[in-house]
Amino acid sequence: MTDRSPRTAAAAPDRRRRRLVLAACSMSMLIVVLDFTAMNVALPTVQRDLHTSVAGLQWTLTAYGLVLASLQLLAGSTGDRIGRRRTFQAGLSLFGLGSALCALAPSLEWLVVFRVLQAIGGAVLAPVSLSIISNTFTGERERARAIGLWSGVAGIGLVAGPLLGGVLVGSTGWRSIFWLSLLVALGALVLTTRYVPESKAARPRRIDPVGQLLVLTLLAPLCYAIIEAPQRGWGDPMILAALALAAASVTVLPLWERRSAEPLIDLRFFHSVRFSLAVVIALGAAAACSAFLFLATLYLQDARGFSALRTGLWMLPMAVATAGCALLAGRLTGNHGPRLPLLISGAAVTGSGLVFTLLHAESSAGPLVLAGYLLIGVGYGMFAAPVTHMVVSGMPRAQAGVAGGIAMTSRLVGQTLGIAVTGALLSAGLHHRTHVGLAVFAEASCSAWWVVTGCGVAVLVLGVLATTRWAARSSRRTDALPQPEAGPADGQTDGPAGGPAADDEAGHRARGRL
Repeated sequence: MTDRSPRTAAAAPDRRRRRLVLAACSMSMLIVVLDFTAMNVALPTVQRDLHTSVAGLQWTLTAYGLVLASLQLLAGSTGDRIGRRRTFQAGLSLFGLGSALCALAPSLEWLVVFRVLQAIGGAVLAPVSLSIISNTFTGERERARAIGLWSGVAGIGLVAGPLLGGVLVGSTGWRSIFWLSLLVALGALVLTTRYVPESKAARPRRIDPVGQLLVLTLLAPLCYAIIEAPQRGWGDPMILAALALAAASVTVLPLWERRSAEPLIDLRFFHSVRFSLAVVIALGAAAACSAFLFLATLYLQDARGFSALRTGLWMLPMAVATAGCALLAGRLTGNHGPRLPLLISGAAVTGSGLVFTLLHAESSAGPLVLAGYLLIGVGYGMFAAPVTHMVVSGMPRAQAGVAGGIAMTSRLVGQTLGIAVTGALLSAGLHHRTHVGLAVFAEASCSAWWVVTGCGVAVLVLGVLATTRWAARSSRRTDALPQPEAGPADGQTDGPAGGPAADDEAGHRARGRL
């Protein structure tokens, strides 16, 4: 029997530890996404149980989404500054506490309040978990694969949520969704405490309270306006006030960030074509996928009369395709760069929208729906890993939390936009229709499916542009921008000399193939 060398013996537990770190991060993303999608199918039951109106019920999703989208950048920069494990543990604890309180909520008002508490914790989990992964998996290939798995788990939560929600609501009630989230949060907290090392930026950046406030006053009213406008109308005073506040914030934000010595968002990194296009691709792909899920769910439940459980079962092919393609996308990105998975994603999303524009005859509905679900599963699974990798690699490792926040914010805003725009188009098509049958729904939703198709085309075209030599040259120019010299930091930094901390001190890590 041959003895293993000391290096090999040491590498085995190190690999095991990193896998457990990845498991904790992936579990956190699963519950954040799952609690959003599973609640969709639980809403009718919640309405009956808590005796509330449809308008009031909508806030259980709206409040959750608003807080998630608005606090991403603040949470990411906080993790980089005070410690990623400490911040991650706080996020898991808040999310778990919020889940337990949601399960015990006696009324709709308390449920909305506890959902906000959940979302505050959830806003921490997404960017900080990505930051932990970026600083744990330092090799380009292994980082791309880890991000692919992390993204795949989030994708599974997105598309499997309706199925799991239908099973739980039908068997034990809607409150069991939150008890399950609590158990997963506790499991992730145990893994984090035992296996995730503490890390922070080698030179903690100063807090930019004005920049953080401007981001909050940009995203919160913008998301509010997008979500509420289809019901209130675009001329409603509250909608106009929200849009005016968002417009003022987006005007002042770049002016302030350019003047700040250590801005929340270093706008110079948007000089990188790859970084900028990756953010836009994330927004477009997320808009297409969330719109598809929204429209297809309404088609199955309202037009075809399926139950919540049966609707979830029809979405199972999408979940399988998303999980498999997310793993494949991570490997493709690590071995060959992001172009191929981005092209596959754009083509698949385009195809899924086109398939549903052909939805006219009931006889062909089944095969068309399954084909559309498979295509959108491929599209969603393929886009997350290369886009997230491009965004994270486009910023210094000292700002990995901010990079994760930008990536997640663009996706969350995209999801909100996708549902709001297609929902408004569908509502206009169904106006004055008393009965929603297959033919009526197919006609009313046709323009909305063309929006999904257009988003897929945008992902395809921008994916090509983001991986050209021209984009690579702009990325190298961004690499050359001066970074603040590293200073002393309390506790463990991103790594020893020559490791991740050294990367922070030097600025960007060498990207290799992007």
